[in-house]
Amino acid sequence: MDEEKNNSNNVRLITRSERSEIDAHAVIGIGATMKEERGLACTGTQVYAASRFEAQESVCFGGVLFALPALISQGLDKIFTTFRQLPNGFYGLHHIILLMCFMALCRIKNPEQLKKYPCGEFGKLLGLDRSPQVEYLRVKIRQITEQSKCDLVHEQLFQTWTEQMDEAFYYIDGHVRVYSGSLAHLPKHYVSREKLCLTATTEFYVNTCKGLPLMVITGELNEKLKAAIEKAIIEIKKVTKAKADKTSQKPIFTIVFDREAYEPKWFKKLWEEERIAVISYRKNVKDNWDESLFEETVVKVDNVDVTMRLCELGTYIKDAGWFREVRKLSNNGHQTAIITTNPELNLTEVAIRMFTRWSQENFFKYMIVNFDFDKMIEYGTRELNSKTIRIPNPSCVQLSYKIKKLREKKGRMEAKLYQKIDPENAESIEKLQKIITHEKTLLEQINDFEEDINKLIEDRKNVTAGISIDQLPPDKQYNMLKQESKKLKNIIVMLAYRAESSLYNLLPEFYANACKDGRQLLKEIFISDADFIPDLQKQILTVRRLHSLSTPRANAAVRKLCECLNKTQCIFPYADLKLFFDSVAF
Repeated sequence: MDEEKNNSNNVRLITRSERSEIDAHAVIGIGATMKEERGLACTGTQVYAASRFEAQESVCFGGVLFALPALISQGLDKIFTTFRQLPNGFYGLHHIILLMCFMALCRIKNPEQLKKYPCGEFGKLLGLDRSPQVEYLRVKIRQITEQSKCDLVHEQLFQTWTEQMDEAFYYIDGHVRVYSGSLAHLPKHYVSREKLCLTATTEFYVNTCKGLPLMVITGELNEKLKAAIEKAIIEIKKVTKAKADKTSQKPIFTIVFDREAYEPKWFKKLWEEERIAVISYRKNVKDNWDESLFEETVVKVDNVDVTMRLCELGTYIKDAGWFREVRKLSNNGHQTAIITTNPELNLTEVAIRMFTRWSQENFFKYMIVNFDFDKMIEYGTRELNSKTIRIPNPSCVQLSYKIKKLREKKGRMEAKLYQKIDPENAESIEKLQKIITHEKTLLEQINDFEEDINKLIEDRKNVTAGISIDQLPPDKQYNMLKQESKKLKNIIVMLAYRAESSLYNLLPEFYANACKDGRQLLKEIFISDADFIPDLQKQILTVRRLHSLSTPRANAAVRKLCECLNKTQCIFPYADLKLFFDSVAF
């Protein structure tokens, strides 16, 4: 009893002011210190909280601010000026966009992964007390995507990036996004990296010859590469000042793609009517050129000298006319055929432009591994225009599949029969007749396959090749994933990749073997801690004492990188503070 009495004497009543302070912390969240701004946000009388940087030591991911000048140079302001400001509250549009860019550069691939990191540290990167919670971040992202202005931002960024290009060569290829959810009913696509046909959607990327992304065309359902190229041509022509001149031999621009969109008549039409040149692989090559015609040539592909055996001849393609054809002879005797309608490029340049297409494949691989750009940041589906969108008739597709399989079986039977009745292996006519008689069952099977194939072909003639979505059974009709949030993520990821690439291009001047280790160095910088020292009188925010990197030569490279970044005189968005980068601490 005495012990209970002593404990009761130690109890202190909580005052009203202390109680209100506890309630405030419960409302504004753990780690929140900007109480006045958050109070104004609760009443809706504040557009957004102003960024307020304070002296901080060892800010987690502080090195990501090294990428801010590059982000601004790549057109970050286009997002701020195109989207409307978010509803009154604590976080503004620029806070959310900057947070998403920093997440991408730090390899935090979706909002859920923010839970693994201290919210206060990411808040310091924005000049705030803490970053938004995952649920609230999704609310803000939804407020951005509901404006439906991602396409307009894409167009403005594409125009900005195109003006920076030295050469009018556009590389176009598709990327298949596998869908593993259950909300959407999507068609199947062949996924080359999985070697399987899976439920998926397709995005078509337009890149430069160095692999930098320019534009993304989102496939609604079952678009092919040719349809995507035609859409891309429309967008490219909007920002291309030159006009087609049928008397000129100079193309307005050149598009490079693989053999999926191979159609010579279309190539000729693009050149004659639009003055747009193409470079692509030739399909269905059945002849081999004389190997004595090929000459060894040293070409530079991705800054690497490569010796190739090349040859060029004119090629006539039925119903399309004459084309320039360039072939590369491999060591195993294989001849890779390339056709082009560009009359200005020489033999070597045609080969370089075509084989540089692998920079786009490398881009896809890097983006999947480092940015996981297939992930969605908003879930949900939307309906398609079921009357205007046409798809292959499933009945026709099924018949074609059966015909293909029967022809494969028939071919195997014929090959087996040919091996047995080969006249060269038969000693006499009598023995050959005996073999044929003995293999009567095999011949009957071949004839049965032929009859089945002919019957299926007749059945296919009575089936419409294409139908609209509303002609499918209700449970089989396709819908579509929400696109706007994925378009926003594409914008963020492209900005982040281009910003990282612009820093990467600075490294060869002062970092040995930058082509191999440059991007790894940048990733190490972005996730490193750094000190923030603001000088409000001089309006300078100093990012200094970046924690020591893994090697002395990396630290030396960062010092040189600081000198390059300080020349940009970068201003932190909506904070009016000039960024100054100091050298690495040892």
